[in-house]
Amino acid sequence: MDFLELAKTRYTTKLYDPTKKVSEENIQKLKEILRLSPSSIDSQPWKFYFISDPSLKDQLAGASEFNSQKIKDCSHIIVFTALDNVKKFEEEMPNYLPEGSMAYYNQVLKPQSEFEIKSWFQKQVYLSLGFFLSACASLGIDSTPMEGIEPKKYNEILNLNDYTTLFAVAIGYRNPDDNNQPSKTPKSRLEMDKIIKSI
Repeated sequence: MDFLELAKTRYTTKLYDPTKKVSEENIQKLKEILRLSPSSIDSQPWKFYFISDPSLKDQLAGASEFNSQKIKDCSHIIVFTALDNVKKFEEEMPNYLPEGSMAYYNQVLKPQSEFEIKSWFQKQVYLSLGFFLSACASLGIDSTPMEGIEPKKYNEILNLNDYTTLFAVAIGYRNPDDNNQPSKTPKSRLEMDKIIKSI
């Protein structure tokens, strides 16, 4: 299936089949795909947590508002976190960034406020989200990106240090009764001429 067909058929899954699990082979592929995600100057200010343990999923479900049932029923939940410690980034970047990338950071980003630098870190994590959702679709895996969670509680449950939760993604396989799938509820999108301009 080409990418356009994937874009037409991929959707945000609302109901998962709790009996179907993503294979370990595909989980390893998704981990490698996230590792290869693009980020500005190869900054990679992130960590990703793949969670399948039922007891931990239940804890996270309790901090996930209206997304609770999705987390309980899905195969895995992936928690996307951003670096929340500017000093740590500056100390570690010489270990993996080339001189040009460090020069860009020092000249363009470092003079900004701590809030602005952390916001820049978080934008990089959102780049990885689009990459990840497309990867899931290419492997025939359903997914649900979720900002409807309580990040501070996630941080506590996962005992995060130097990183903070931004959002989570449930993955697995749809329940046939899910009315949100395009075969039952066609996608609603603006017409092309309303959002794309050729100049």
